[in-house]
Amino acid sequence: MLSFYIFMGLLLAFFYACLIITYIVGWHRLKEWKRTPDFVGSTSICVLIPARDEAMFIEACVHAVANQQYPKELLEIIVIDDHSTDSTPDLVEALQKRYPYLKLLRLEKLLPAHIRLNAYKKKAIELAIERTEQTLIVTTDADCVMEPNWLSTLASYYEANEHTQLMAAPVCFVGEQTFFQRFQTLDFFGMIISTGASIRLKLGSMCNGANLAYTREAFYAVGGFKGIDDIASGDDMLLMAKIAQKYPNGTHFVKSLGATVYTYPQETIGDFANQRLRWASKSTKYEDQRITWALGAVFLFNLSLPISLIGGLCGASSLLLLFAIQFLVKCVVDFLYLGSGCHFFQRKELMYLFLPCQPVHILYILIIGWWGNFGSFSWKGRQVK
Repeated sequence: MLSFYIFMGLLLAFFYACLIITYIVGWHRLKEWKRTPDFVGSTSICVLIPARDEAMFIEACVHAVANQQYPKELLEIIVIDDHSTDSTPDLVEALQKRYPYLKLLRLEKLLPAHIRLNAYKKKAIELAIERTEQTLIVTTDADCVMEPNWLSTLASYYEANEHTQLMAAPVCFVGEQTFFQRFQTLDFFGMIISTGASIRLKLGSMCNGANLAYTREAFYAVGGFKGIDDIASGDDMLLMAKIAQKYPNGTHFVKSLGATVYTYPQETIGDFANQRLRWASKSTKYEDQRITWALGAVFLFNLSLPISLIGGLCGASSLLLLFAIQFLVKCVVDFLYLGSGCHFFQRKELMYLFLPCQPVHILYILIIGWWGNFGSFSWKGRQVK
């Protein structure tokens, strides 16, 4: 039995190393996109901003989108207020006087009072798309900001690459104050590397709804959120999977700092847990089972690390050696993996926290991986299954 466990532990370490190295290779194969300085877009764009209780951030987000260096006659902004209990809709209404291309939709006025949903964000996006005629739908979150050339960078890629139906793009955390927040940034860099690599190598559909663009035509061609509208999360990755299935050569990752959206890490462990639980809750819903199997293997590898360590400390020297090998493998490949993200985002100083973050990362993977699939969580004051 012990020898079988050691064999499986080594096998999981080998698989983990191969998976992470594959992501690294895929990321480096992605060509960095650079918009020509004289580019003037011709694609009509609608930026969708779902918002619930975002009074602290919504003004900065709207200002950042409204002040994009993009032809204003081609730009529409729709904020969809999801039953906010703060001043979010009032702030947006005040901004409408300044930006005539800014619209506000209120879910409380669009949905019957008796309707209860598990995925309000999907419904918000769906209702907004019904009310726009623009070619390209770009989604972001209300707590995000962007550089002035964000939309022109996305549009330049879209217009230069024929048959593009969906574009994922980078998201980066800023404003970290604590070790915990810097851990989130470092971890998130890994997610972005995986996203770009997976799209480049066609290993699955990964993206982030804080920076996602797709054609209105593609959204309706795949039936929108039909079939995934009861899942709390997945307005990004599950929709992308549907579009990628119909348009296998039409999904792309825009590897460009100019196309990056910036947001903030969570301040408390509770907020962080609920955010990641929401993301993890869709991990068993992918039609592409390669993603599910990869996530499962990563979970098992991280689970084997504390088991090997505890077994070794209890007297099984072979398990202590196994733990040392597994931990070394994880550290080496993770260092290369996260180092690629820090280099791209120009945040190399975060690598000083690499080793202290490793035990935290293992614990985080185990807790979120289990709880996200078998427990419930709260988000924006709602309890979600």
